[in-house]
Amino acid sequence: MLDLTPLFVLFATEPVYFYISVFVFSLLIGSFLNVVIYRLPIMLKRDWTEQSLAYFAEDLPPAFIQKHRIVGRFDLIKPDSTCPHCQHNIRAWQNIPVISYVWLRGACAHCRHKISLRYPLVELATACIGVWTAVHFGVTLQTLVLLFSSYLLISMIMIDFDHLLLPDDLTLGLLWLGLLAGLGNLFVTLPDAVIGAALGYTILWLIYWGFKLITGKEGMGYGDFKLLAALGAFVGWQHLLIIILLSSVVGLILGLLIPRLQSQQPDVPQQTIPFGPFLGIAGWLTIFYGDVIQSAYLQWALH
Repeated sequence: MLDLTPLFVLFATEPVYFYISVFVFSLLIGSFLNVVIYRLPIMLKRDWTEQSLAYFAEDLPPAFIQKHRIVGRFDLIKPDSTCPHCQHNIRAWQNIPVISYVWLRGACAHCRHKISLRYPLVELATACIGVWTAVHFGVTLQTLVLLFSSYLLISMIMIDFDHLLLPDDLTLGLLWLGLLAGLGNLFVTLPDAVIGAALGYTILWLIYWGFKLITGKEGMGYGDFKLLAALGAFVGWQHLLIIILLSSVVGLILGLLIPRLQSQQPDVPQQTIPFGPFLGIAGWLTIFYGDVIQSAYLQWALH
């Protein structure tokens, strides 16, 4: 069996090696997250289409089913990555995180069409967040759990921005990760994690139905309930209010600002503002600095 003790000793005594390792690992994960962000919503929509066709098979004409049936494998592995413009296969050396983008000057090696700057930014953001986590928690199990939690949150934030969708594959994965962390009291005790998850879901569920009964509109989706439940498993019931306040303040500011900007550009279609990204960012900050934020708020409130 491989003995990793010397590696852990090296990381503990020479943290710079630990930070570099986390940076490189997170950079590679960031490249994979770009795939998840793009492909997972498509995979879900294809699955929903197949389920709908199967459910209504007896009521639909065969020609309609044949026309809309999806053929070919499409998942996080296959098909291979290609340029979205010329469909040229992207070779391994053209897919090195950040480096390939800089080397190719942000363009496809085959057709020279510009590649979105978003791809290297996601990779760099993932790497920087990884190092931030490593510096804050050190060589601990908390770091390992929060690294993968951060990867899930980054995926959810970007997908929600793009599609107003928080996939169960990600929110429930984060929820179980938080509850399992509670078994070892990594962030909060297991009872606090369970109560935090249940209360997080319930609070947004009540807000959702209250808003809908008053206005007749849906202010958020069920994915937001599940995301706050997952974050509640990490911070416990004690810090749920911090997440809600932080996310609501940022959401309120943008909710007031974006319509003003859109009114100055009448030709641009108005977009719905997702709440998931605000929850995700507020939750991540609360996991790291919940006690500090709470103390600062109490000091401000008492003075």
